[in-house]
This record gives sequence, structure tokens and C-alpha cells, in this order.
Amino acid sequence: MELQSSPGLVAALAGILGLLIGSFLNVVIYRVPKMMERQWAEECAELTGTPTAPTEKFNLLTPRSRCSSCGHQIQWYENIPVVSYLFLRGKCSACAAPYGVRYPLVELVTGGLFFFCAWRWGWTPTALVWCGFSAALLTLAMIDWDTTFLPDDITLPLLWGGLIAAALQWNPAVDLPTALWGAVGGYLSLWGVYWAFKLATGKEGMGYGDFKLFAALGAWFGWPALIPIILMASVIGAVIGLVMKFSSGLREGGYVPFGPFLAGAGFTAMVFGPQSILQFIGL
Repeated sequence: MELQSSPGLVAALAGILGLLIGSFLNVVIYRVPKMMERQWAEECAELTGTPTAPTEKFNLLTPRSRCSSCGHQIQWYENIPVVSYLFLRGKCSACAAPYGVRYPLVELVTGGLFFFCAWRWGWTPTALVWCGFSAALLTLAMIDWDTTFLPDDITLPLLWGGLIAAALQWNPAVDLPTALWGAVGGYLSLWGVYWAFKLATGKEGMGYGDFKLFAALGAWFGWPALIPIILMASVIGAVIGLVMKFSSGLREGGYVPFGPFLAGAGFTAMVFGPQSILQFIGL
């Protein structure tokens, strides 16, 4: 049986793959910021000539995942997406410390996004690149929410991926010139807002990672989608910001990262199309 003739099977297989990828994304979300901090500490020590103590090798593969409370090494059968969480009732098998519900949620969301991409575009390179887009954007949203960092190691490949997908005609939404000017316009527009705000108030309203993420979204959706995406991101950000303010959930300084809202607008554009955003807002 050919996969092309069985869209439901393709989507189901992609959803299962998404669950597995989502499990790995949890590792990326947790470890990449810590890897960045270690790298910054090493660079500072090198510049100042300060000796550093040897540390355990730490990357996306090493060491094995452990319980943050007791150090118990997670076995493979304790790391089956969603299933293990439910079987263990969301607790460590050694010390019964609770695991965050976010772990299975990330897996489920990734699985759902992969299912959608395969259902919409079938067994094609287009589905593959949009699955990659979804995984990268979700990872960036979670890391930015946790740390207010948008790592270049993810934002820049996402940007280049959008341009390459357009060049190879794997993204039917845009051609290469539209994607290129989308990336340029996305970066320069937020860069201009950043400097206007800084000159007017003396404060930094956002980080350079936001410029790069908006540029990446411009590469994937093209320059005509920039206004709908930034409007949707602003609406999502305003609503969540108000909820956090009235629920006393704002962080120290009242800062709310903008990256997750850009990501939310990006997912909305992927599922419904950029023009649907304007219709939703009423424009």
C-alpha cells in the first residue's frame, strides 16, 4: 500500500514521530540555555584569565536524563512519550517527586503539529519542512518563555531553512524573492521599533532574538504576512500580559518575553493562513 494513497496513515505515523521528537525537544528546551550559560562562563573565564574547575560533559546527549530531585537516571521505558508519564502518574519512580505536566504537553503539541502537517501536505518534502518549522518554533517559544533567550543556534537555522525551502520550491506559500524580502522586512521592522523605543525612553523594549525570529517568520510566510503576524502577536501578548498582571503572574520588572507570542502568531499563520489573522482581528 502506497503512503500517498493513505493520508490518514501518513498523518498517524507523523503524529507518532512528533511524539518522539517532542520528547527530545524537552531535552533541548532544558539543556540549551544551560549549555549557553556554561559557554558564557568559560568565555568570561578565558578573557579574565580565571582558572576554571573541570566540569561534567554536558550537551544534548550527555549525561543521561535524570530526576532533578534525587538524581535517578531515567530509563528508556520511563521515557516513552506521554505513556510513561501516565504510567508513573507524573512522578519519579525512585523518589516520587512530581514531574511537570509540561513534558507530556510538549510531546502532545509536537505530535499534533506533525499530524497536521502530514494531513495537510501528505507524504511530501513540504510536510517535512513544515514539521521542522513547527519543532523549531515550539522550542524557541518555550526557551524564551523560561529564560527570555532566543538562541541563535535555533533562530538562524530556522531563518535559513525558510529561505532554502522557498528556493527549492518546497514551500508553496512563497517564492524566493518573497521569502527573502520577508526576512529583511521582518528583521528591520522590529530593529526600527527597538531603536525608536530606546531613543524615546532609554529602555530596551525587546531583544535582538525577536528581530531574528520575526525575520525567520518572514522567510517562511513572505513579506505580505509580516503585518498580520505582528498584529496577531501583539493581540496575543496583550491578552496574556493583562491576565498575568491581574493574576500577579508578572516577573520581576514586569517583563514578558515577546518570542512566544510571535511563535503563536506563526502557528496561527501556518494552520489558518496569514490573511485569516486579519479577518480574525477585523481588518
